[in-house]
Amino acid sequence: MSNIIVLVGAPGAGKGTQARLIQERLKLPQISTGDILRARAETGDPLGQEIRSIQAAGKLAPDDLVIRVVQERTAGEDCKDGYVLDGFPRTLAQAAMLEQLAKRQLMPIVAIAIDVPLDVLEKRTTGRRSCPVCGEIYNMYFKPPQSDETCDRDKGVKLIIRADDTVEKVRVRLQTYERETQPLLAYYAQSNRLQRVDGTRDRVTIYNDLEKIIKDS
Repeated sequence: MSNIIVLVGAPGAGKGTQARLIQERLKLPQISTGDILRARAETGDPLGQEIRSIQAAGKLAPDDLVIRVVQERTAGEDCKDGYVLDGFPRTLAQAAMLEQLAKRQLMPIVAIAIDVPLDVLEKRTTGRRSCPVCGEIYNMYFKPPQSDETCDRDKGVKLIIRADDTVEKVRVRLQTYERETQPLLAYYAQSNRLQRVDGTRDRVTIYNDLEKIIKDS
């Protein structure tokens, strides 16, 4: 059965990594609201400027903006057999919107929490670097490149740091997550749709758990 897979976790929990693995191996498209919003922030129109200022402050985009992005993206032909949501919903209001969308698309929701302690999350996020050419993601604490600050695949290409990955902004995001997103865990647990995996292990082990949950749903 086709499902809407909701990955729940704090910034740096590994949602994006796991969503990409699910897309590669199970052929379910990854819908990353963060990636879509960041791309829009690079445009020069008023909405792009609004998104850029929100991200620079380490805050979450308002529900009405994110909802519009998700509705447009999941209307695509590639989403008709299910998809993975990475970074949505983040609030109970967004979860309520997703319920209505799921009903229209005739697909059940499966929520999976990736659990990682806050101190580990901070290192994962502030140490994050990415290659602007191939998209490979590194971490200066846990998965550093062979050559300092350059990509292993694209030799000589300098890795970049997201503007919102400074210590101060990361802490704002983690506090926002605790306040606004944690209630989602209780929301999905109440309806017996919440599964949990230990996100401190290697990504292949985590993925194997996720794949089993998805296939058994």
